[in-house]
Amino acid sequence: MRRTAALGSAGALIAGTLITGAIAAPAANAESRQSGWSEARGAQIAAERAAKKGIDWADCPADWGIAKPIQCGWVTVPLDYARPGGKQIKLAVDRIGNTGTPAERQGALIYNPGGPGGSGLRFPTRVTNKNPLWVNTSKAYDFVGFDPRGVGHSSPISCIDPQEFVKAPKADPVPDSEADKRAQRKLAAEYADGCAERSGWMLPHMTTPNTARDLDVIRAALGEKKLNFLGVSYGTYIGAVYATLFPGHVRRMIVDSVVNPSREKIWYEANLDQDVAFQMRWDDWKEWVAKNDATFHIGNTPEKVEQQWLKLRATAKKAPLGGVVGPAELVNFFQSAPYYDSAWVPVAQILSKYVAGDTQALVDAAAPDPSDTAGNIASENGNAVYTAVECADAKWPTSWKKWDRDNTRLHAQYPFMTWANAWLNLPCATWQSKQHTPVNVKTGRGLPPVLIVQATRDAATPFEGAVELHKRLKGSRLIVEKDAGSHGVTGLVNPCINERVDAYLLSGKLDGSDVTCTPHATPKP
Repeated sequence: MRRTAALGSAGALIAGTLITGAIAAPAANAESRQSGWSEARGAQIAAERAAKKGIDWADCPADWGIAKPIQCGWVTVPLDYARPGGKQIKLAVDRIGNTGTPAERQGALIYNPGGPGGSGLRFPTRVTNKNPLWVNTSKAYDFVGFDPRGVGHSSPISCIDPQEFVKAPKADPVPDSEADKRAQRKLAAEYADGCAERSGWMLPHMTTPNTARDLDVIRAALGEKKLNFLGVSYGTYIGAVYATLFPGHVRRMIVDSVVNPSREKIWYEANLDQDVAFQMRWDDWKEWVAKNDATFHIGNTPEKVEQQWLKLRATAKKAPLGGVVGPAELVNFFQSAPYYDSAWVPVAQILSKYVAGDTQALVDAAAPDPSDTAGNIASENGNAVYTAVECADAKWPTSWKKWDRDNTRLHAQYPFMTWANAWLNLPCATWQSKQHTPVNVKTGRGLPPVLIVQATRDAATPFEGAVELHKRLKGSRLIVEKDAGSHGVTGLVNPCINERVDAYLLSGKLDGSDVTCTPHATPKP
């Protein structure tokens, strides 16, 4: 659920347009002279406009790194749906056509990978790379990706100079004193101020409901009467909000690794829940490392592995490795293990090398690369969007006493991620632009069955979120991957899940009741 990055230069389809973030609005007419439209009506107007205009598909700009036969284009949406004739922004989209016959085609399948801040433009490469999990689905569907508003090529926002953003080492996220906390609070407030200074015109409109409205405009621009959608991680919340705002527009929807949609959870409480779940999955990884001590030689019990982690952390705090890798950089690198099973082996190998005396491998893996200008722009943009969306979606506590009390309490039992997560989100406590009330996610008239997929030990989106969404969306079906915790279940090889995803997308078929699947294969060292 945390931020992911999207590559970020404007590209050649409309040279220079997205550098400044917006395009000129259409000439004044009766519609654009009016203000105060309801956002629902504004979304309808924008969708009707997009349906007439369509998308001018062309080869993707060379610097986007998306090769033929995938094509790219733009969809124009209002910055503010309450003013559909006002300022417009352009969203980058791409697609590859279905691989089957015209008779097999069922429409477009649109994808969001999460974040907030993730780009979906790599989605069509699942077809060109012949990803075996998606061969059947790609016969029936065009695969469509997009950069959500503020991300990558879609009027990208920024909060700080990218090179400054990646500078290391950063302060240890675990505070030793009140002075440490004051320093982190100052950095968070400065970051919030930087967002307002660099991207203030976008911030009030960087909400999940607006992204859901954008999704409906993209649907219309594609010529699709109804939406087929796959959302992972934060993409599940986009899907849940879309299903609430546009229930009659949904054809098929899969949500995988689910954000808890409860208004009480978005977003402050959701992040506290993450801290607990990350500790659980970190403990799972340590247990696996200990079981494979013959390979890694880190420690033959989880407690010994933890001691090696704490020793490394203390060493890097005293003298950052290579001058650049301190505790903050270590947490940033090691958190990939609780996130994804695919990181279990490489992270363990790096720690194993360090324990054996090879410091350079860890420095190479965890240190930023100042020369990677494009990557640093993408990282900073991803973090900016993550912050902007979560801060704008809901009202956050402004009392430092509450933040301090809650995170001190959690850190005592769940130390791996708690303070790092707190500082990441603290800009929301001093956010300058409007903070909205979250949508009340629920079942509306015409909503078809939604397929929900969730692992029980997911760190980034705890299991309870899937249960909550399942309750709210009547007729939905829940597939549970029991005793597994890798984030993003539909991308893993597990026939119990893969076959049901195919059946749902290809025929609309769902089981008569919820399904529990055994876990996918545990990583082998």
